[in-house]
Amino acid sequence: MRASLAVALREYNGRAIRWKIHSTIFTKPSGSVIVAAVAFKFHLSLLQNFICMVVATPLLCVQAENAAPQKSPEASPSAEAFDAHAADRFAKLALTCVHKEYPNKISHVLNSDADVAPPCKLTPAFCGCYDWHSSVHGHWLLVRLLRTFPDAPFAKAARDALKESLTAENLKAEAAYLRGDGRASFERPYGLAWLLQLCAELREWENPQAQEMLANLKPLEDAAVERLSTWLPKLSHPIRIGEHNQTGFALGVILDCARVKNDERLAKLAADSARKFYLSDKNCPLAYEPSGEDFLSPCLGEADVMRRVLTQTEFAKWLTQFLPQIPRTATADWLPVAISPDPSDPKLAHLDGLNLSRAWMLEGILSSLPADDPRRPALTSAAEAHRRAGLAAVTGEHYEGGHWLGSFAVYLTTQRGIEK
Repeated sequence: MRASLAVALREYNGRAIRWKIHSTIFTKPSGSVIVAAVAFKFHLSLLQNFICMVVATPLLCVQAENAAPQKSPEASPSAEAFDAHAADRFAKLALTCVHKEYPNKISHVLNSDADVAPPCKLTPAFCGCYDWHSSVHGHWLLVRLLRTFPDAPFAKAARDALKESLTAENLKAEAAYLRGDGRASFERPYGLAWLLQLCAELREWENPQAQEMLANLKPLEDAAVERLSTWLPKLSHPIRIGEHNQTGFALGVILDCARVKNDERLAKLAADSARKFYLSDKNCPLAYEPSGEDFLSPCLGEADVMRRVLTQTEFAKWLTQFLPQIPRTATADWLPVAISPDPSDPKLAHLDGLNLSRAWMLEGILSSLPADDPRRPALTSAAEAHRRAGLAAVTGEHYEGGHWLGSFAVYLTTQRGIEK
């Protein structure tokens, strides 16, 4: 069941006239509408009541239409299934942007006039998809989908795009850029974590082209590991925000990738950092979320990394103290889905990604709890609600979201963070 509440306030001849429109849409798990109901509460004349009904009826119709499954070829994939058709849609989002240089939001420190250059000269491998980190995880998306659907219609275009970007020459230039003066904080930790995720995906793929690209990436991967290894021991406090600098999400990805690589030193550094930052945390203020531009949950991001470093028994106990507000009933109301007020705004569109990342974090938490844990129904309900809302927003209608939401959708639907 999904509920929404609209409240309108109208000034009429200096007199405040307020009416409330309560609408509830009952849906099947597939998202199809069973029945829609509406109730009005007002204290005005019959004529004014009639006007309220006339105004509210189109609103209800719009809500029902938006809730119903879309029938166009570009319809959002079902939250219950991930198949080759959905993969093709997500692959096209990445293929549209990985070599699209503009618009481009660069994070670039100028040391002299010589540093004034277009993105394709500064970072030739990852100069598309609006910004560096989105370009990196756009390439990761293509590798992930090629591994999952090697014979899909998009496979040749994806291989060609990766071959064009991940050349030895391009990646040597990327490594030189990362090591440049004044760039110690470049894409740290978010973009660097995604770079390690790209390397991990290639490392697990037993494919000659993949191994060639991984070899080409080595100078850049080494530079990224060096930067993170220098930074984490000096970081005195965790970064508890819902955007790129968050340490919770980054540490989880870094730890996963270190384990894939069998890099015991980096894995220990990531795990020790997580314990240092989060082991004593209690009563995370989940009610304060989300902030208006979040695409990561500070509370859930922390829990998602801690389930990677604690035993099942330890994690279940830690979670009780950290998120005591998780209910013991099958409800999603304890964590409402986020709604972007303007998906065409590059910052406000972040809330669409928040639903996707919350879904994979909730699923990650579930993967580490005992089968009989009484919080599982509530976590499952919330994960399903966020999955549905998040995937429905991956349309590609606006480049502000289209250049990155596909990667979040693939990370969720392929369960990248929950490797068996």
